[in-house]
Amino acid sequence: RAMELIAASRIVRAQARVEAARPYSEQITHVIANLTGGGSELKSPLLLPREVHRVAYVVIAGDRGLSGAYNTSVIRTAERALQAQVAQGRGYALVLVGRKAEAYFRFRDYKIDASFTGFTDEPHYENAKEVAGAIVGSFEAGEYDRVELAYTQFLSAGRQQVVLSTLMP
Repeated sequence: RAMELIAASRIVRAQARVEAARPYSEQITHVIANLTGGGSELKSPLLLPREVHRVAYVVIAGDRGLSGAYNTSVIRTAERALQAQVAQGRGYALVLVGRKAEAYFRFRDYKIDASFTGFTDEPHYENAKEVAGAIVGSFEAGEYDRVELAYTQFLSAGRQQVVLSTLMP
């Protein structure tokens, strides 16, 4: 019962943070889509399409369990997508956020390029910047030709949806 009460109080705080960040996230995504699709003369290597030889998967999961299918769903979705790329003869890279993702892929002997743990309960801008720096640097260096982001989108306390989207280019 005590664990249930603690979880309930945490989810209320987490819901408030998600709702506060959602308008910003949606608007910045909309602005970037308009810039890239509007025929502007941007020549950023982050936006230019390439022939795909190696796909990086950024898998965002939690550091702890007891969360139902939250971690399992996103990990399995990323693994299926990764296996589909390998079946097509492409290489892969794994950039993992959260202990659950790291433990899953390490136990199954997948090659892990980078792993970030210990902050999924209360992530800060600096944590996101660190993860993004690792991804962008490798993409610009040509180590990755495409970057896919796998995460769980919060819809409500009882409903989450796994999202697999192209981050770069």
